Amino acid sequence: MRIIGGSAGGRRLRAPSGPQTRPTSDRVREALFSILGPPPQSARALDLFAGSGGLGLEALSRGVSAAVFIDQNNAALQALRQNIAELGFGGSTEVHKGDALRQLKRLLQGGQEFHWIFIDPPYASPLAAQCLEQLGTKPILSTGGQIIVEHDRRSAPDEEFGCLVKTDSRRYGDTCVSFYERNSQ
Repeated sequence: MRIIGGSAGGRRLRAPSGPQTRPTSDRVREALFSILGPPPQSARALDLFAGSGGLGLEALSRGVSAAVFIDQNNAALQALRQNIAELGFGGSTEVHKGDALRQLKRLLQGGQEFHWIFIDPPYASPLAAQCLEQLGTKPILSTGGQIIVEHDRRSAPDEEFGCLVKTDSRRYGDTCVSFYERNSQ
């Protein structure tokens, strides 16, 4: 696993061994960030179920000003912290250990905004939909921002969640990526 593009492009990332984490493949990350394009100035990213941080670190490499990472697995968090330090992103990151739904609820109450929100939970769980349900209730997504959900092709999230609407979906083998934006109404 490596950073695909931007200021840290080509740098290798650490990942914990074992089946506890499933890093997003280089191919999917490259396609995803080609679709997203460059972030606007001062954009922030939220990486839920961050694992070793591949999505949030890629976003930092490509120009987001700050990223918040959330995961509850100790081995993944250790790899994430090492990746942040080795890439020199320590001054622009926050790492929170804990349940993603509880941490998301805390963030929703804190009034923060994010331009990109990455959701990459275990495929066989209802966690993606539960996160989208929470995110659809509060304006944590900045105007023009996107929520990006990685999921198995057999378990696509619904088209709408509160103020969120699915705008695109792409398939890469068994992996799918769905994009959500705030409804303009």
